[in-house]
Amino acid sequence: MRLEGWHLIIIIVLALVLFAAPKLPGMARSLGQSMRIFKSEVREMKKDGAADAKDGSDPVEGKVVNHPRTAAPENHSTDGNDVPPPNRA
Repeated sequence: MRLEGWHLIIIIVLALVLFAAPKLPGMARSLGQSMRIFKSEVREMKKDGAADAKDGSDPVEGKVVNHPRTAAPENHSTDGNDVPPPNRA
């Protein structure tokens, strides 16, 4: 007699019912809570994505700001490629 896939599934289900019966309600409850949280997060992400698509479609302009601790010397020209000073003391 050869064991097939559905035979193994029946054996696993029976073993779970026999040996893990007291823990099954708690496991089902936690699985249900996890699914509920997952669905609400997916719904929230879809809602946020729809709001971002409507509001954030315009390009945003920015301005390069020099590092506050570095004051450019009077004879040194800044071309916008300033690098902040190293953090060495």
